[in-house]
Amino acid sequence: MMPMIRFSKWRVGGLALGVSLVLTGCAVGPDYHRPAPPTAQGYTTEGALPATAAAPGTEGGAQHFVQGMDIPGQWWTLFHSQPLNGLIDDALKNNPDAAAAQAALKSARENVYAQRGFYWPSVDAGVDPTRQKIAGTLASPASSGASFYDLTTAQVSVSYAPDIWGANRRAVESLVAQADAQRFQLEATYLTLTTNLVNAAIQEASLRAQMAATQDMIDSQWRILQTTQKQSGAGDASESDVAAQQATLEQTRAGLPPLRKQLAQQRDALAVLAGRTPDQDVGAQFTLDSLQLPQDLPLTLPARLVEQRPDVRMADAQLHAACAQVGVAFAARLPNINITASWGSATDQMHTLFGTGTGFWNIGAAVTAPLFDGGTLKHKQRAAEAAYQQAAEQYRSTVLSALQNVADTLHALQADAEAMAASARAEQAAARSFDIAQKQYAVGDISMVALLNAQVTYRQAQLSLIQARAARYADTVALFQALGGGWWNRHDVAVVR
Repeated sequence: MMPMIRFSKWRVGGLALGVSLVLTGCAVGPDYHRPAPPTAQGYTTEGALPATAAAPGTEGGAQHFVQGMDIPGQWWTLFHSQPLNGLIDDALKNNPDAAAAQAALKSARENVYAQRGFYWPSVDAGVDPTRQKIAGTLASPASSGASFYDLTTAQVSVSYAPDIWGANRRAVESLVAQADAQRFQLEATYLTLTTNLVNAAIQEASLRAQMAATQDMIDSQWRILQTTQKQSGAGDASESDVAAQQATLEQTRAGLPPLRKQLAQQRDALAVLAGRTPDQDVGAQFTLDSLQLPQDLPLTLPARLVEQRPDVRMADAQLHAACAQVGVAFAARLPNINITASWGSATDQMHTLFGTGTGFWNIGAAVTAPLFDGGTLKHKQRAAEAAYQQAAEQYRSTVLSALQNVADTLHALQADAEAMAASARAEQAAARSFDIAQKQYAVGDISMVALLNAQVTYRQAQLSLIQARAARYADTVALFQALGGGWWNRHDVAVVR
């Protein structure tokens, strides 16, 4: 039967005071408040953008800016390409950068859980068996009076440091903010990965179209060269005409190997982004006709943008972590209490370890306060305050860069629309010219050379249109990235609490 423990009034009062200190203890240092969002109502000095990003009638149709339009978590599905969707799903599972970011987030969460453990007392148990010899000039502490004896001590020790000034709360707060920053780093990694994949697919599609158009130009110029050589043999053309046409043909041929090189490098990039080695083919191939240009483009206010951009949210979390570290540094300069207690048994005979008269216990509290440390703690606090100010300026810089990023993308989309319309008009005019030349050649009004030259002009206009079309796709992707990529509609990554 265990003995009844009785508490005196002063012990109860001391216990109540200690609990009160723990429960009502303040967390020193500044409380974090998120910076105010930008008050700007737009992104450009010109004011509101036109309702569409391209005039209707051009290839791909008109794109409309929709204020407040939400972005799906899988925004790339708006291009309506099943091979692209499958490739990105595969890459999200196998890309090493995404896996590394996930591991970093897990590490950050575990650090939070580890720091929360300091809210609780630490309890240790130990057994210490020893063999001792006492000097002959000293009295033996053993009851037998022997100079040689065994001593076995078993005890349980408890240590607890009340978080009076909130140092641990601030440390946990800082680590939670760092985990949030890592979560947004993960989202930024996902966004970078998906945009790189979509851009690589667009670039591959553009290169394939450019290669086809270039090959058509080479074929046409080759036929022109053959015709010019025949005319030269008949005396209807000079050697300089032949040399000029041959130089034109070789210049066009010289443009084909770089396109092939770029295509091969894009295929390598797709494989690596999908977590494969370059010798492993990704299977999916892309053409511009296999990708559908999104017609509705999202456009959010700057105040909403700072909620959506992973880099801004990460800078916000880093600012929060730096704020909490000021409290940690401040608390280190204040007095602290450490409560310790132990209970155990000690004996020179193992079989009597927990027998009558072998028990001992102690309980105590220590109050420590830094009196002189050469200014170390003061300067550490000042360093934490300077780091907080640095993080604030870095947050401001990140917000400004985000606003510029969106503004640049909107300008690019408008320029793309104009370039697309001009290229489309040029291509249509060249097509009409080529069609007329074909009819004229059929009735003998023009030579084969004139016909083939009209065809080359048409192919060059096609090449410009291909490049304008690809730029429009790429800048549409850039807009989705600049506006945050819809990570808030993802549900597969939990937020640390």
